[in-house]
Amino acid sequence: MSTGKRLACLFLLTTALTFPVVASAQDDDQSTPDSAGELEEEAPIEEDEANAPEISVPGGAIIVTGRRVRDVTRGSSQVLSVLTSEDIARTGEGDIAGALTRVTGLSVVGDGRVFVRGLGDRYSLALLNGLPLPSPEPLSRVVPLDIFPTNVVASSLVQKTYSPNYPGEFGGGVINLTTRAVPEESFLKLSTSIGGDSLTAFEEGLTYYGSDLDPFGFDNGNRDIPSNLQTFWNSGERIEDTPIEVQEGIAGQIFPLNLVTLQKDNTLPANFSGSITGGTSFEIGDGTFLGVLATASIKNNWRNRNVRSQQATTDLSTLTEDFKTFITDNNVLVNGLLGFGLDFGENTIRWTNLYIRDTLKTARLSQGTNFVLGETGFDFANQNTAWYERQLIDTQLVGEFEFGDFSLDVRGGYARTDREAPFNATFSYTRTNIPDSPLGSEFVVYLNRQSDTGLTTVSFDDLTEELWFGSIDASYRFSDFLTATIGYAYSDTDRYSVRREYSPRASGDVLEDSLVPFIGLRRPGDIINGASLAGFNVQLDETSQFPAFDAALTIHGAYAMARVNPFDRLTIDFGARFEDAEQTVELDQTIFNTPIIGSTSTNNEEDYILPAITVTWEATDSLQLRASGSKTIARPQFRELVEQLYFDPESNRAFRGNPFLVDSELTNLEGRAEYYPGGTDRVSIAGFYKKIDKPIEAFITSTAGSLLTSFANAPEATLYGAEVEAVRGIDLYDWGGFFETKRLLLIGNYTYTQSDIAVAEGDTTLIPGSGVTVASQLFVDGAPLTGQSDHLVNLQIGLEDTEKLQQLTLLLNYASKRVTSRGFQRPDVVEDPGLTIDFVARSAINLFGRPFEIDFEVRNIFGRDNFEYQSNSENRIEINSYRVGTSVSFGISTEF
Repeated sequence: MSTGKRLACLFLLTTALTFPVVASAQDDDQSTPDSAGELEEEAPIEEDEANAPEISVPGGAIIVTGRRVRDVTRGSSQVLSVLTSEDIARTGEGDIAGALTRVTGLSVVGDGRVFVRGLGDRYSLALLNGLPLPSPEPLSRVVPLDIFPTNVVASSLVQKTYSPNYPGEFGGGVINLTTRAVPEESFLKLSTSIGGDSLTAFEEGLTYYGSDLDPFGFDNGNRDIPSNLQTFWNSGERIEDTPIEVQEGIAGQIFPLNLVTLQKDNTLPANFSGSITGGTSFEIGDGTFLGVLATASIKNNWRNRNVRSQQATTDLSTLTEDFKTFITDNNVLVNGLLGFGLDFGENTIRWTNLYIRDTLKTARLSQGTNFVLGETGFDFANQNTAWYERQLIDTQLVGEFEFGDFSLDVRGGYARTDREAPFNATFSYTRTNIPDSPLGSEFVVYLNRQSDTGLTTVSFDDLTEELWFGSIDASYRFSDFLTATIGYAYSDTDRYSVRREYSPRASGDVLEDSLVPFIGLRRPGDIINGASLAGFNVQLDETSQFPAFDAALTIHGAYAMARVNPFDRLTIDFGARFEDAEQTVELDQTIFNTPIIGSTSTNNEEDYILPAITVTWEATDSLQLRASGSKTIARPQFRELVEQLYFDPESNRAFRGNPFLVDSELTNLEGRAEYYPGGTDRVSIAGFYKKIDKPIEAFITSTAGSLLTSFANAPEATLYGAEVEAVRGIDLYDWGGFFETKRLLLIGNYTYTQSDIAVAEGDTTLIPGSGVTVASQLFVDGAPLTGQSDHLVNLQIGLEDTEKLQQLTLLLNYASKRVTSRGFQRPDVVEDPGLTIDFVARSAINLFGRPFEIDFEVRNIFGRDNFEYQSNSENRIEINSYRVGTSVSFGISTEF
């Protein structure tokens, strides 16, 4: 990033603090004003709407319709859902990704990737306080939302209709998280919880030592790059060109016993979490309030999985591979937030600093058979020890100013994410079952690379992404009839990713070549390490074809929009956004002294005009109708463009990008009716339609006996569907007794979605290695888009007290089958999430003269398992299927 660009961003940052403002006095009886969520128009506040959710979005406040109600969902000129901190608490979810599964049309896939209306995460836009965030996960364009704990989030807004104040990458919707700002009163809250699932807690598992700090999600230096390896990297030489003694020196350091020795743990511990959150505010002038909020937490979770993975012939009639992999994952999440807020009159300045560190320590042991090797097939036992750490550091400054009819919104921020996966080591033991072979009946690590035996590898991954962002938006209310907004946004993202993978190869030195396999004769779990190889002729092969990539995305966006009220019950919100973007991916040629041949670079330079219109008509005091249309885009994610191998520990598959991918363009239409019978009750029904030109789809293929996922542009697709949502609260005071202060809360939503890929004769696509490819080889005409479930259902049945904290909630979540990858001339890979049922109880109690809050949760009550498979009318093979246990947790917290 150039110095000029950085100065431009810093200018936008400092403008928020230096812009001259006039502070207006507060009434004596007024508490700290709502930050960020203030609405533009004054109106009487209904009793149940007085606590407006705290929302910070680009372009300023949420603009309400002609009736000027404070219910943001009803009053906004766009279609949106808002989860307040109270809504999030009711679900009992510990992270935002889980809480968002309760929103109509949303589902969460894998490790926190949110799908809106069945569209993949590439069609979802995630913002924090209205600013974008880089992703620490190479398999996701947006930050996986499971790393955001609920205790740092004041609200979560999901907007499903496009408005030009948001970036143009708005395929299915935007998810805007607003962090807490100025507290109304000083507080200190301590909380802790303990729990586990039925397949993991106090059961047997796998692990490895690592370091003393592993339980806290940090490493004590044991995983630092070894000195010999770092010296070799600094030289710029290729491993095959270095002397044998250099290779042996590296081999002696990259297989340390404490990082690669798989161990059995007879009793895995329970999950635990703990957090501390505090805040205060000061009146530092007449009507001026300064707030400080800080939070820190740690969560340590264990999970066992026993995954079934198979491969078969094209018609799935004959198995070619059949493996079971036992996996123990230890996930540690550490986070901290330090925020400062300044409220004066109708103006708010917030400075938010966020730190999130998410680590995964995984130990795996798989065993299975490759049936096509040898007469009876080869048996394999593969062990893997790995450590994945992803870290986010984000600082952002937001200024929201009101000067009568004029408002100014200034935002700027810097974020950096890092993902490191050092010492990802796999030892493959092979039993050939060859008759009369001296080792045919034994599991052997074939370090002399006999044909078709397993490969022993160790890899070092390092990814760094930096994002600079700045925007300025100005709105002016000309009259009750017209409000206009203009804005400009700039973002600059740079990513550098490195993957270096090595495989040892031994030949005769101390022993004859024929005896070399005997050094690898071990039981699965016993380790060949550097010390074991001392004295042998050990060489290393670098198996990473393209080790390092530079990627960048620079976007300039400008927009103008207006909200027109021709009469009191009609609002027309319209405008357009212009975006100019350049996205590049280049192989880093400086990593070696000699050029790397064979990689394809990407340079997607495009500009777009993206119009949008939403019309909202309050037909009656209770009935509201909406219609909207827009054009938006979806760019390829970096990981979809980079020709570099990534392993996803959640799906147990490797991914490699396609540098030929281009942008997708979307046309979006929606109609909606909303009925508000009174209070918090509401019913809505909507229909939507999307046409997508050149959608990006994942496809799966088999390379060197392993499943590999890549990506390609399909010619065209359409998506359409309907959704219905209902909220009903029923007071039970007529029942008397226990129920006199109780209320029954029923929340339900259902989304029906259909999608079709269109493939015509003569359509082509581009994939690496093959170039121009007939599209029908990858895509079937009429097939659904990946990630799209036909049916999504969420139901909450709650009983809560109206005078104190006492809630019992039953939560049901259902998602029908969805394609996760195209099958590439085989059946598609399908996931079947099915029905999960959870129970959450929260209550305030008094213990030892102090108020406490207790939480009790039971998740996946009926033990719904994970199913991912390929099937046709006659056969089925499992791709990533495993049992999922029922989890129970108990938490307690108190506030001072």
